Amino acid sequence: MVYFSNEQIIIRDMEQADAQAITDAEIEQGWDASVTKYHKRLEDQRAGKAISLVAECAGSPVGYINIYPDSVWGAFGGKGWPEIVDFGVLEKYRKRGIGSSLMDVAEKIAAKYADIVYLGVGLHSGYGSAQRMYVKRGYLPDGSGVWYQDKVCEPYEACQNDDDLVLYFSKKL
Repeated sequence: MVYFSNEQIIIRDMEQADAQAITDAEIEQGWDASVTKYHKRLEDQRAGKAISLVAECAGSPVGYINIYPDSVWGAFGGKGWPEIVDFGVLEKYRKRGIGSSLMDVAEKIAAKYADIVYLGVGLHSGYGSAQRMYVKRGYLPDGSGVWYQDKVCEPYEACQNDDDLVLYFSKKL
């Protein structure tokens, strides 16, 4: 299904072939990427647990985002609120509005399920552009502090600044 199209991009459902194409492009730009992550998203999509989207530019997938309508993870898990998970745009395609378009579509889909959407964002500098984008879009921290490996990191508890260290944000749609 196509959710959005303009002269630059098409936002559509993720397909099997996209998994390897995105993984290869991420590895090429130096990211630690695995096709397994995308296979899991596609499996969840087939099971009706997620909506997995791809932004396509000039016939190639260049970005992705996933919406879990009734997520069970994180600060708001089990409340019936949708969660935006695993959002990215290849570096050479950034600053073209692709990420904003993906977020627009994801929020529109999330609004069909609830009036609040949430997400977790990593805290290391690799997530800097996403952190700024979420604040500009009106997302607010949930107040539970940082989470590490899917649980609250208690004050003074050891954790590592890797992809599992996140702060949860929500937004009223």
